[in-house]
Amino acid sequence: MNYGALKMIHESAAAISFVGFFARGVGMLGNAGWVRHRVTKTLPHLVDTVLIVSAIWLAWILRLMPTNTPWIAAKIVGLVVYIALGMVALRLGRTRTLRASAWIAGLSALVGTASRIGCTHAWIRSARMPTVASDAVSQPSPAAGTRSVYAVVARG
Repeated sequence: MNYGALKMIHESAAAISFVGFFARGVGMLGNAGWVRHRVTKTLPHLVDTVLIVSAIWLAWILRLMPTNTPWIAAKIVGLVVYIALGMVALRLGRTRTLRASAWIAGLSALVGTASRIGCTHAWIRSARMPTVASDAVSQPSPAAGTRSVYAVVARG
């Protein structure tokens, strides 16, 4: 699968995950019956699996590791916080106030994690865009010891 298609799948899964979490939170606060249906409880796991697998695949393609790429480490921490708050908001919270607070905090964590994309894109835009694949191979790396994003994408 090429980089562009995989990135589109990842971004779509992220948007669907956010909208789904938002809708389930609104439904939970309104005591809607559809929130307790099997599909409503199962579908988010499928979407989040696609999101995580595509993220790992993208990191693999771009040869990025959380140990040497701080924004990926921050996204992973944000994801863990989002999952924990989501569990409290939609399953484990005993009071409506606790659930609502966890839901709002979970939305904030998700937005904060997604905002790391701006940092990522600023880093990518700071590199010179190659015009041909041979140019990408000879392009200097934006960070010492790593290959250029464009070099990896151009090679496939």
